[in-house]
Amino acid sequence: MTEALGHASGKVILLGEHAVVYGAPALAAGIERGARARATLSSGASELWLGGGERGAAPAEGEVAQAFAALLEALPGAGPVRVAAESELPPGGGLGSSAALGVAIARAVDALARETSVATVVAGAAASPAAAGPPAETALDPASPVLAAATAWERVFHGNPSGVDTTAAARGGCFRFTRAHGATPIVPRDDLWLCVGATGAPSSTRSMVDLVAKLFERKPALAEGSIAGIAALVENAALAIEAGDAIGLGRLMDLNQMLLAGMFVSTEAIEALCRLAREAGALGAKLTGAGGGGSVIALLPPPPPGEGGAAPEAADRVLAAWRDAGYSGFVTRVKAGETSVTSVTTRMAEEQA
Repeated sequence: MTEALGHASGKVILLGEHAVVYGAPALAAGIERGARARATLSSGASELWLGGGERGAAPAEGEVAQAFAALLEALPGAGPVRVAAESELPPGGGLGSSAALGVAIARAVDALARETSVATVVAGAAASPAAAGPPAETALDPASPVLAAATAWERVFHGNPSGVDTTAAARGGCFRFTRAHGATPIVPRDDLWLCVGATGAPSSTRSMVDLVAKLFERKPALAEGSIAGIAALVENAALAIEAGDAIGLGRLMDLNQMLLAGMFVSTEAIEALCRLAREAGALGAKLTGAGGGGSVIALLPPPPPGEGGAAPEAADRVLAAWRDAGYSGFVTRVKAGETSVTSVTTRMAEEQA
C-alpha cells in the first residue's frame, strides 16, 4: 500500500499580532512542535481522522469536515483519500494548530496524488521516493497548491486569516510577513530560546479580530497609533534578531505587549504569565496569537558560548514559576542561521498491504 506522509510546523508570532491584519508587518517563526498526517487511497468517500479520535468525513457536517472538503477541492488531482492526522499543539492555543494540520494534510494528499499519477503513467513500475513525480511545492511560493489548499482549510475556521499561520506551517524558520508581500526570511544571528506558556483558556482568532475591528471603528486615533507603533516595533525587532541583540528584542516584545493590552486583547492570565516570566529572568514576554487566552512567549537570555545547544538555565526558572502558579509550558528554539526548519518535509513510504 502506498502512503504519503506530511509534516508542518507550529508557530509563534514574535511581534505584530492584529496590526498585520491591517497591512502592517509581523515577525513570526516556526517552532519544533507541529502536526503530521498520513494519506492513503480510499475505495469509498474521502475521510479524515484526527488523533484524538474526532472524525470528519466529507461531506459530513461540522467545521472539520467542511475544512477537509475545501482542502480537497483546492488540490488538483486529489482522488478519494483516507487521512489520519494529529497535532502536538493545543487547539485555540495561538500556536497555529489548525494551520499546521491543514498544511500537513495538504502535503500528504498532494504527495499521494503525485505518486498515484506517476504510478498510472508508469504502470507496473515501482516508483522510488526519489522519483515520486514532479517536485513538491516550494514553501515560499504563494501559488503553491499546498498553500492554496491549506488556506482554504483555514478560512473555514478563521474567516479571513492573515496568512501568517499557514506560511509558518509551510516554511518554518523566522520571517517578516505582510499580507501584501507574504514572507521575507529573517536570519537570526544567534539561537532564539523561548518558553511558551499556556493560559489554559482557548483563543478564538475570529472573535478577537472582530473585537479589535469594532474597537478601531469606534476609536480611529487608537487604531492609527497602535498600528503605526506595532509596525515600528516589528522593524526594530527584525534588526535586533539579525544583530543578535536579545536584550533589545526582549524590550521590544514588552512594548508590543503594552500596545496589545491597550487594544484589550490581553487577559489576567496572559499578564500573570508575562510577569512571572520576567521575574524569573526572561528578557521580555508577550502574548502570541490573537489573545483573549491562548499562549504567551517569553524570550530567554542566550546560554553561554560552548554549551552545545542546551537550553538556557533561565528556562527551568520560568517553567517552574509558571508551574507553581498552575500554568504549563515548554521550551522551543528558533535556530541561528536558518531560514526554514528541517521538520517541514514530505516523504513517500511504500508498504505491503
